[in-house]
Amino acid sequence: MEWAKELKMAITVCDLEGNIVYMNEQSIKTFQKPGIPPLLGSNLFDCHPEKAQSKIRELMKSGESNTYTIEKSGKKKLIYQTPWKKDGQVKGMVECSFEIPFELPHFIRKSSTK
Repeated sequence: MEWAKELKMAITVCDLEGNIVYMNEQSIKTFQKPGIPPLLGSNLFDCHPEKAQSKIRELMKSGESNTYTIEKSGKKKLIYQTPWKKDGQVKGMVECSFEIPFELPHFIRKSSTK
């Protein structure tokens, strides 16, 4: 995923067992803490409380996505979690996380009739 390497959003990918198989530069910067072993190759369930673990497992089982916002350290972020598939079968989860303004413009676009 060379194209995702330098995106200004954290992209973290795990397999069905929760093993982290990909982190772009922003993901590493966001989640890697001093004195903690690298997260790539570790299990993301070890980093989440039981409620979050259950939600992630539920999403991988159902194939549904989850979107929400958080506020931490004075920054607001949008979190988007969605299963990734191969040949129609869920193989794991992708999480994208990026900063958004506290006041976010909202536009209503008319659909084209083409």
